[in-house]
Amino acid sequence: MATIVIALLWLGFAATHIGLSTAGVRPRLVARLGEGPFIGLYSLISFLFFVPLVWVYFAHKHAGPMLWSVTPTTPLRWTIYVAMGLALVLAVAGLARPSPASILPGSTTPRGIQRITRHPLFMGLGLFGLVHLIPNGSAADVVFFGGFPVFALVGSWHQDRRKLSILPELSGFYRETPFLPFTGRDTSRGLRELSPLVVAGGIALTIIIRYYHRAWFGG
Repeated sequence: MATIVIALLWLGFAATHIGLSTAGVRPRLVARLGEGPFIGLYSLISFLFFVPLVWVYFAHKHAGPMLWSVTPTTPLRWTIYVAMGLALVLAVAGLARPSPASILPGSTTPRGIQRITRHPLFMGLGLFGLVHLIPNGSAADVVFFGGFPVFALVGSWHQDRRKLSILPELSGFYRETPFLPFTGRDTSRGLRELSPLVVAGGIALTIIIRYYHRAWFGG
């Protein structure tokens, strides 16, 4: 039952998050409410789904049938730690330098993280979910953590279509930036352009979360 509730909350979150931002809905709501109130309403509805989603999962961790079980060897643990560090660096970099492909406006000149992916925050969340699927194989775990990469991919794809439909002048930015991380021709240049503070911030967050993981989130 908990697994079904988690799946329904993910569907509700994704449907409202994407539906409210469609080209046919967002402009009408902004015209009626104003940009600021619309953002407030959008955020409130997102929280109304996401907070219960997290609460239900943590109240029913590891519920449902076990779909797989992985032995947590030392190499596997370190692989997960490195991947989590990468996910948090992507997320921090995306917040530090907003992309014009995201909700917040940003420079249309690709630099740093945008040469790696034009959706660093979403892709960081997606990688976070993928990494957590490795040691968490129950049905509830799979639906909860699996929702992150699915939402990241679908949400990013929808955002691209919406942005290009209303701002065709962004087509040059889209041609120069990859959708999936580390698949573009300028990835190495993007890595060199990353701010050391951004990288340090992502790594520091990884260390803090790892250290307090059991106390904050349990086993």
